[in-house]
Amino acid sequence: MLQPFGSSLYFADGPTVSFYGLPLQTRMAVAHLADRSVWVWSPVALSDELAREVESIGPVGHLVSPNKIHYLFLAEWADRWPDARVYLPPGLAAKKPKLRVDAELGDEPAPAWAGEIDQVVFRGSVLLEEVVFFHRPSRTVIMGDLIERNPAEQFAGWKGAVMRLGGVVGEHGTTPLDWRLSFLSHHAAREARAKILGWNADRLLIAHGTCVETGATKVIADALAWI
Repeated sequence: MLQPFGSSLYFADGPTVSFYGLPLQTRMAVAHLADRSVWVWSPVALSDELAREVESIGPVGHLVSPNKIHYLFLAEWADRWPDARVYLPPGLAAKKPKLRVDAELGDEPAPAWAGEIDQVVFRGSVLLEEVVFFHRPSRTVIMGDLIERNPAEQFAGWKGAVMRLGGVVGEHGTTPLDWRLSFLSHHAAREARAKILGWNADRLLIAHGTCVETGATKVIADALAWI
């Protein structure tokens, strides 16, 4: 189930979930850190097979949610690995107070992955903030919902029309329209975008749609040009 995505980085696709009636695929990222622990981003539905594959890389040490709508399966991973630290984005602890939390994510990487994974909070929206990560060994930007590139062939009828109207279908997919409209401050978003582009990434790993294995910086710049 785990597939390599550059040096010491993997991903696994999970089941499709419904988001306001629209079917969205789920995808998680797994990084093998220098201390041999495993960093899990946006965990998908847990199965024994997936648990064995993740544990074959190393002990699960860090469970990360990138924004306050990427938490559906976080609790079952936290229950499975009670010694792992759970990191939540701004706003999620207040939204879901029953979720275990060990630290809130900010612009500075946690000491456990500093030097290997960089990060920035994409601010400015009254609707949602997302923590964007950069996995240095594989030169991969990791995003949850900030860029979506859903395959056009998977959406037909009114659902396809809604997805296309939202700008989240195909290779030129961008940030969902409702989220774009919620940014009252573009200054903060531009600062985050500048940091992301400054990483000069080769790859882009996203939760929804087709990832990018080369030339990711241009894809990101084009997708976030609305800012």
